[in-house]
Amino acid sequence: MFGEGKDALAQFWNGSVNSSTLTAAEFTKIWEYFDSDGNGFLEGEEIDQFLKQFLATVLPEDTYYTAVGKGFLSLKRSFLETFDDNGDGRIEITEMAKLLPTDENFLLLFRFSNPLESSVEFMKIWNRYDADGSGFLEANELRNFLRDLLTDASKSNEVTEDQLIEYTDMILQMFDSNKDGKLQLSEMSRLLPVKENFLERQIFKDSGTVTREDIENIFSLYDRDGSGYIENEELKGFLKDLLSLIKKEYDFSDLEDFYVTIMKGCDTNRDGKLSKKELTMVLMALVQM
Repeated sequence: MFGEGKDALAQFWNGSVNSSTLTAAEFTKIWEYFDSDGNGFLEGEEIDQFLKQFLATVLPEDTYYTAVGKGFLSLKRSFLETFDDNGDGRIEITEMAKLLPTDENFLLLFRFSNPLESSVEFMKIWNRYDADGSGFLEANELRNFLRDLLTDASKSNEVTEDQLIEYTDMILQMFDSNKDGKLQLSEMSRLLPVKENFLERQIFKDSGTVTREDIENIFSLYDRDGSGYIENEELKGFLKDLLSLIKKEYDFSDLEDFYVTIMKGCDTNRDGKLSKKELTMVLMALVQM
């Protein structure tokens, strides 16, 4: 009726939030269908295909053809303004979860787990649940994380062990991009995004001048305990943000190697932490990249 592929949504959802709630498995199937390149985002033609099929599901036929005609680009801009929370021109799975009617407990994994204030908080969570220190979150560790997350988020809805197993499998299916059955740092970062990686700001992309105010802001962002140094999880959070500018996919061993490289060049007094002066050296090098 509305073109090839409409069933990707219609077979699971008739357009009514009240009458049809997607299960975790159904939501995952829809996401994988539209994320055709498997990179963890809907972008470009993928957004166009999803939006057209979404409209075909919720609009009468005559209204649908009007919406996807001359006014489609304007409608797409409005769609991104509403659902693209971080303004990167793409739809992440956490943003998609706010659009489609999904199993309430499964949806809580996305609504209550993000965004984090900074990668410092991310590293604290990572260290807590990587119980064996392997540098990965295996299925049992991920399940413990999801159990705690859902317990904190939903006091009234009890989550069964069967549900936790299903949710763990679905999260791995969606975020385990290399399909090794566990989450590495970059994969977990897509499940637990931060509000903003300050190091992605335009001042670092134009080889411009980093001001004293910029340095103060960045230092205060990572020096969470106000000790006057960036250390421990603060330092790992900073290096994780820095590493993500260089590599799309990375694991904990990449972070450790990066730590050795950065600290060798910038930790002038070899105390294993960054002072404001040492941070300035890192930022100046970043601007010249």
